[in-house]
Amino acid sequence: MTTTTEARPRSGRLMLNKVPEVTVWFWVIKILCTTVGESFADWINMKLGVGLVNTAWIFTAVFVVVLAVQMRLKRYVPFPYWLTVVVVSVTGTLYTDILTDQLNVPLWISSAVFSVLLAVVFGVWWLRERTLSIHSVTTLPRESFYWLAVLVTFALGTATGDWTLELTGWSPGASVMLPLGLIAAITLLWKFGANPVLSFWLAYILTRPLGANIGDWLASPKVAQPGEPTGLALGTFTTSLIFLGLILATVAYLTVTRSDVTETYEAAHAAPTAHATGDPRKERVGLAGFGLLAVATMGLLIWAHSQPHTGPAPEADNTSAVQMAPGQAVKKFPPAKVAALKNLASTSLKDARSGNAKGAHTAAQSLRDLWDADQASLQPLDNTGWTSIDAQMDKVLGTFGIDHSNPAMPPAQQEKELNALLTDMG
Repeated sequence: MTTTTEARPRSGRLMLNKVPEVTVWFWVIKILCTTVGESFADWINMKLGVGLVNTAWIFTAVFVVVLAVQMRLKRYVPFPYWLTVVVVSVTGTLYTDILTDQLNVPLWISSAVFSVLLAVVFGVWWLRERTLSIHSVTTLPRESFYWLAVLVTFALGTATGDWTLELTGWSPGASVMLPLGLIAAITLLWKFGANPVLSFWLAYILTRPLGANIGDWLASPKVAQPGEPTGLALGTFTTSLIFLGLILATVAYLTVTRSDVTETYEAAHAAPTAHATGDPRKERVGLAGFGLLAVATMGLLIWAHSQPHTGPAPEADNTSAVQMAPGQAVKKFPPAKVAALKNLASTSLKDARSGNAKGAHTAAQSLRDLWDADQASLQPLDNTGWTSIDAQMDKVLGTFGIDHSNPAMPPAQQEKELNALLTDMG
């Protein structure tokens, strides 16, 4: 879904094209990278217990390193290119999660902000280079614009995907169908003659919620409301391993066959030809088709939002969970994971008692992040125990104003709920 029309670069060292040909392999591995990026980030957050913000810092540093390696190359090489895609998918997702979970920015605002930011990136890219085609990524400035656009598309895809789930209450399995259907419709419009560059970037954005929803569906526990599809309960670690293996196998195949490398240096820098220009009439019809597709999607979301559905987990249901004897709720959970949760709760309690409000709040946030990351692996082991702890966990977070609209409560109340949580965990 890219044009073959090229524009002469204004400046910069000429290179072979730094982006692979857009074949079916491109889309397959792009979705695989998105899925493993989402699952692997959750697993790192869960395993190390470093919290969402610290995980974002870690991946930002990794992104800087792998991007530096990628940009020093003079041509497209499968392994560093797709490694960069995996890391940037994690990084962009984490930025959106921080806005939502740490700063409590509504998803519709995040979606709007990232949409504007992406438009700005594309606008500056076009004004400077006169092309947005990935067939023209042959200079350092163009490659810089390309990776910035990719980063923003992942952040935007995360925000719009999560916002869609928030509006509709769809399960992970059902939520796969919307981005999949939209990508199929965009492909048909592109086949008809819609602008290839616009088609490519629209599909590129949608692969993020598609891959993430597939990952959530595979990793989510087999627990749902009656009548709702459930996940496959593979967990984030197993899901990450499966998709990482598929990525490595695909990259190895592409490295050997070079089936996604069809350009020579001369082809990459050849002057544009008249026949490379698309049919303006078909492009206008395709643009109208994109507009109708957007209207139809909005109509579907409005309809889904109006239907009875379960939105964000109702707090009333959790607070009424059955009470269990101390330690009973976590009896079936791995001791190492319980110990990590208790350590964070104890740290928050210690800081609250000493008057270190910032430290107590930070530890409580890390506790929330670790608990959320552990859900996929713990809930299938004992749904009753998980629900009991989750109810008390929600009370703790409420005293700190985390994920709640109410302000933080006095330290005494925080200490009370933390003590209760530690008692429940034995």
